[in-house]
Amino acid sequence: MTQQLFLQNIIACIWDFDKTLSPGYMQEPIFEHYKVDAKKFWREVEHLPDAYKKNGLDLISTDTLYLNHLLTYTREGVFKGLNNSRLRKLGAKIELYKGLPQFFEEIKQFVSTHADWRQHDIQIEHYIVSTGLRQMILGSKIAPYVDGVWGCEFVEDAPPPGYLEKVGKTVSKNLRIISQIAYALDNTTKTRAVFEINKGSNKIPEIDVNAMIPDADRRVPFQNMIYVADGPSDIPVFSLINRYGGRTFAVYQPESSKEFSQVNSLQKQKRVQSFGEANYTKGSQTAMWITNAVGEISAQIVENRERALGDKIGKPPKHLE
Repeated sequence: MTQQLFLQNIIACIWDFDKTLSPGYMQEPIFEHYKVDAKKFWREVEHLPDAYKKNGLDLISTDTLYLNHLLTYTREGVFKGLNNSRLRKLGAKIELYKGLPQFFEEIKQFVSTHADWRQHDIQIEHYIVSTGLRQMILGSKIAPYVDGVWGCEFVEDAPPPGYLEKVGKTVSKNLRIISQIAYALDNTTKTRAVFEINKGSNKIPEIDVNAMIPDADRRVPFQNMIYVADGPSDIPVFSLINRYGGRTFAVYQPESSKEFSQVNSLQKQKRVQSFGEANYTKGSQTAMWITNAVGEISAQIVENRERALGDKIGKPPKHLE
């Protein structure tokens, strides 16, 4: 008799970060620390494709261009001494929406209060998948409540030519600055992170995310996923989750008619199943929708597992009448 690789008792709440968990952009503390005009920085980023094209480039990854500009500002001394340690410290200054980070823990407690869900060991895992800076997220107040973070990473002290043959000079930690991109995530490659959660390669490195794995052997089925994000840039992940039976929810900044219109359009286009204000306090529409979705998924997990158990055990023989 074959045995499943995973129990599939995990519910994954997958979150975008900027404008979803935080009302602004996480880079704001960097600009404040160095007294840099954020609007000027982002305006420069917006026009970088034109500057690149003038240099003969046609293929440009616009989602992650800001990473290059951060490195330029650091190299030119505008962001003097900016390294991963400082990014993490600045992450502590990121503002979160109402109800966070408490809501992350409340969802886990909600599942633990139901006896049949406890019996089947149903667990909630929170993941952040962002095109922002991973070190800043890890330094934020919400980091202790999450089970994994995908985001862009920088290299500080890049290995020099010939580093495998000889020990090169090391740079003092006090002088290290971010100098190269180690990992970049754009709006499309965020789907790879979702597949890593789905197949379990984030927990077991030996599992190749590109390997063919039967649905029954995947750690977190798509129907056990809830994806929460804020806008059109998240359509690739929204589409993936919707296609395979997961739940999708969009949030907008309270009192922002522009953001409301944006997520309302997403629902009309059937990109998301529902939407609400980015308010995670107990009793809010958003908190109730997500909690209800967790409850429905939990009940379905119990039903599926009990049906599977009944199919495997079968009914005992009876006397013929």
